[in-house]
Amino acid sequence: MLAHTMTEKILAHASHQPSVRPGQIVDGYVDLLYMHEMLALALKPFNEIGVKKIWDPSKCVVTIDHWVPPPTPEVARMHQAIREFCWAQGISRFHDVGDHGIVHQLVVERGYVHPGELVIGCDSHTNMAGALGAFAAGIGATETAAVMATGKLWLKVPETIDVRVHGKLAKRTGAKDVILKVIQTTGDDGASYKAVEFHGDTIQAFPMNERFTLSNMTTEMGAKAGMIPSDAATKRYLEAAGAATAYQPLDADPGAAYLRTYDLDVDAMGPQVACPNNPANVKPVGEVAGVKIDMAFLGSCTNARIEDLRAAAELLKGEQVAPRVRMIVTPASQAIYRQAVQEGLAGIFLEAGATFTSSTCGPCFGGHMGVLGPKEVCISSTNRNYPGRMGSPEAQVYLGSPYTVAASALYGQITDPREA
Repeated sequence: MLAHTMTEKILAHASHQPSVRPGQIVDGYVDLLYMHEMLALALKPFNEIGVKKIWDPSKCVVTIDHWVPPPTPEVARMHQAIREFCWAQGISRFHDVGDHGIVHQLVVERGYVHPGELVIGCDSHTNMAGALGAFAAGIGATETAAVMATGKLWLKVPETIDVRVHGKLAKRTGAKDVILKVIQTTGDDGASYKAVEFHGDTIQAFPMNERFTLSNMTTEMGAKAGMIPSDAATKRYLEAAGAATAYQPLDADPGAAYLRTYDLDVDAMGPQVACPNNPANVKPVGEVAGVKIDMAFLGSCTNARIEDLRAAAELLKGEQVAPRVRMIVTPASQAIYRQAVQEGLAGIFLEAGATFTSSTCGPCFGGHMGVLGPKEVCISSTNRNYPGRMGSPEAQVYLGSPYTVAASALYGQITDPREA
């Protein structure tokens, strides 16, 4: 009997076949389709297909996240169109402003994503949901319209790369540092149209919030999907999210064939920073310590969960953000924002001189709520630092963990959080 990767198992099930192989073209029946403002771009091709109703409203999730609140009348009208469509189509899992979040965070915290499922999102960082043992991949507006109409997606079964991570990390070092090190190893296109699976004792020890960070940034490797086996940690997370019955253990078979395997020993590895202008341009934090910053950003689907806010607040409590430094905090969802208020974290940030925004992708992609000007330098917990990503193409963006962002905000320069 042939051994199969997680991808091959899930896509075989999704295409109603006993097995599939890399390179094979399949029609996958989608278990969950989730959308943000790109839904507005999918409406025209959806209408051109000629169907009146989406294939299954119960399998769709929509939230508004990229421009919240809308900064222009044009964006406000786009939001209107999305609302009108969701109401007309009977999409009950439409999360409007006030109950919204960055879509990748929203779908996992609400228990919408389950192990073994084919999950499709209209955004490149859909990979994040693969931390729950799903095959989760991003698509464009036209493909989104096709899935809305048919519930199916034509795709090629990707080859799989196995990333095995072992060792115990140093103090104030976590999954963000690990994934930056992985991207440095593979390059930002080293997994182009490949699936990535994570294994090893370091991965097994990570709670779900850290696992989401790993899968999220497989996008910065060029991957089609980033997956982590579902295990006891997955089960606990789903139980807390109200989806206990959806749990199933899922992993690759022993002896499954991988295109490549990377073994990474992170024993005592410290914080890492991705330097401009590529997420693969990674150096230990000590090599870039002292770089002056204008802004420290804690947000995005990558690192703005409650655990990330707790980590930053640990350093900021009773302290002040350095003069001439702007610190912006954008919780990944309104649920996280509310919890931060309840736990007293919001007060810690505000007293330290930080500014909160609504849950939005705005600063991360340079849309609004924290855009960088020419020559400005930012240390950010986001996922990309290509020129122009957070505003001016002349700005310089460094990527680091929430600990590194907070420590740098305090000192006004990139700082090793172990020394803060």
